[in-house]
Amino acid sequence: MSIKSDLWLRRMAVERQMITPFLPELVREENGKRIISAGASSYGYDMRLADDGFRIFSSVYGLEIDPKHFDESSLIEPPLRTAEDGARYYLLPPHHYGLGVTVETFKMPRNVTGLAIGKSTYARAGLLVNATPLEAGWEGRLVVEIANLANLPLRVYVNEGIGQILFFESDEDCAVSYSDRGGKYQGQTGLTYAKV
Repeated sequence: MSIKSDLWLRRMAVERQMITPFLPELVREENGKRIISAGASSYGYDMRLADDGFRIFSSVYGLEIDPKHFDESSLIEPPLRTAEDGARYYLLPPHHYGLGVTVETFKMPRNVTGLAIGKSTYARAGLLVNATPLEAGWEGRLVVEIANLANLPLRVYVNEGIGQILFFESDEDCAVSYSDRGGKYQGQTGLTYAKV
């Protein structure tokens, strides 16, 4: 098993539609403005946060969080804001946890597993992105779990990079893929909450 390069990512995007929409190069600027990088990097793919489905946990309506019996009232939808330069973002309050979803849809082959991790740009501002596996055979838009560890509100920009996915290819197919076992998050197209 080895980590896969940008050349491999480009091939898999074309041949297997593994990532759609796919940015074949690392994009750092859009419409003449700097953005948090997105797209294929040397050995990974910088996924983007979508502008639909972002929620923040709040104690205003929810009493507790139970992953076995998830109560959607524990989440609130913050307003989508626009910065002075036109960039759009959500404001994540200090010491709060949020859920978002990627722009990209992933279609993992049965011999490939991905690992989503945070970006250093956000980490240096206090944002923690949960490490999440993209299992062999899984398909869907990835739910991104993020925490603002800082003492100040943090801007989380949409349609810009939120984390990076590293891809690992095995020399053989797995015996049972995520799809084979009917994984509960298979085919998610938007924000999907915890389920058992």
